[in-house]
Amino acid sequence: MYQPHDLEQSHSPPEKRPITEVQAGTSEPFKRAKVEFEEPEKKIHSTEHEEEPSDPPESADTKQGKRDAAGWPKSRQGKAKDTKNKGRRRGTRDPGAQGKEDEDQGPKTPRLPKKQSALLIGFCGTGCNGMQIQPDVRTIEGVLFDALVRAGAVSKDNADDPVKVSLGRAARTDAGVHAAGNLVSMKLITAIPGVEDFVARINEELPPEIRVWGSVRVQNSFNARMSCDSRKYTYFFPTYLLIPPKPGTAFQRVHEQYAESMQGVDPLDASAHPFWSVTDSHSSSSTDDLMRKRSWRISAEQIEVIRQTAKKFEGTHNFHNFTVGREFGDRSNQRHMWKLEISDPAVYGDTEWISILFHGQSFMLHQVRKMMSALVLSCRTGTPSQVIDELYGPRMVMVPKMPALGLLLEYPIFDSYNRKVASLNEKLEPSHAEYRPEINFEQYRDSIDAFKQTFIYDNMRAIEDRDGVFDAWVRSIDTYGGNDLLYLNPKGIIPAAAVIKKGEKRDNPFKEKRRFDLTSFPDKQGTPTVEDEEEAERTLNKSCLEDMEG
Repeated sequence: MYQPHDLEQSHSPPEKRPITEVQAGTSEPFKRAKVEFEEPEKKIHSTEHEEEPSDPPESADTKQGKRDAAGWPKSRQGKAKDTKNKGRRRGTRDPGAQGKEDEDQGPKTPRLPKKQSALLIGFCGTGCNGMQIQPDVRTIEGVLFDALVRAGAVSKDNADDPVKVSLGRAARTDAGVHAAGNLVSMKLITAIPGVEDFVARINEELPPEIRVWGSVRVQNSFNARMSCDSRKYTYFFPTYLLIPPKPGTAFQRVHEQYAESMQGVDPLDASAHPFWSVTDSHSSSSTDDLMRKRSWRISAEQIEVIRQTAKKFEGTHNFHNFTVGREFGDRSNQRHMWKLEISDPAVYGDTEWISILFHGQSFMLHQVRKMMSALVLSCRTGTPSQVIDELYGPRMVMVPKMPALGLLLEYPIFDSYNRKVASLNEKLEPSHAEYRPEINFEQYRDSIDAFKQTFIYDNMRAIEDRDGVFDAWVRSIDTYGGNDLLYLNPKGIIPAAAVIKKGEKRDNPFKEKRRFDLTSFPDKQGTPTVEDEEEAERTLNKSCLEDMEG
């Protein structure tokens, strides 16, 4: 029978026996072997994890007997090899050939101290499979880490595994998404022999679409994700997305029929809208429509409607309908949006654009793109802003994602950390070893703005001008004739026909196109390199979803 004291006994450290104590009948050779085992272990110098000393030296009592906190001998002899972190980037060195390499290379390179550092970076995400390192694909962190190895900021001993240098990030971005500012933290060799400008040396090893703005020495306990207070994202889109659905499309017919069944409301008459009241506009081709859409200009009244609807997102809400894989009762759905700012429209080339700045504590997977979709679709269909409140409720519905092309991470914010180090720095000179600078992206504003213009804005507008990505997205909405989007109605209430029930199959569900997750389209004809397939529903565990937040 289980007794509590049994557990205590099983975890108690073994009693220390005199070295000469031997059980009856023990032979002399065994006695000598035991004496050898009890000898203090020899100090082994590691070549992989050295960093600047930060902890006080051990006391004499701790060193005596060379035992750990549980009382067990600290020798590593006979212990199994550590097999944690199986997802590491391994395989750059051949363990079998290590001994031969050591003989050929002679004495090892002197070990250099590492310091916990934060790199402030910016990048154009085109051509990369997201921010986080993944095996066998090009990612922002993968390119950056390889550049750090070549520059000497990461030793060759640690070059095969970013986990060894505690790589972390403030915000994770999806494939193709851009960032004017992001932050990665890790233990780096910042005093590289022969290198006067640390940041410039790293940038020499990076492609021009990935830049390091600066490097900051941070506290050893710094965690890029947990130390971040909030993030800022911007979403850009052409104003023609706010033109009502084309008369005669499946979406327009279904929603007009549903609105007619509701009492006390007038259905949206899309044919009366100035854009669709032009002769032959109902039978025009999508190419002709797009040419006219580019010359369309939004009214001041429509801008005001967007601004008032966007205020519904501010504050703390349950955003379970604005991500994937989350149940209504999951407390992690509660997110706080500090502010949404809608810019005045501006014309670039032939097209008018609007940008919306999202400042939030944190964002779940696809959250900004789904918030944008709810905002744009409700405004273009005349749906009251009340629908946003409905989407915070327990009923689950399908909210499409806006194209990834318009999304930009501006930068993460570290106000709490900055206040903490500012307090600690009051009595320290900047040259002091314990002095820690604040994390501030604004000091690199000129360089960031120039980078955004060349590598992000110009690229985004050129792709839209060539391929009409946003027009293709809104036409994919208008060709849908099912019930999933019936919450876009004159009352702004979610009907039962639009509710998604877990495990229940729906007739004619809305199918998202993977092509709208892309930000680059190599085919000159505008045909994406990824087939237009339904985005398969993924069952993601909570840990995976948390790792995908930004």
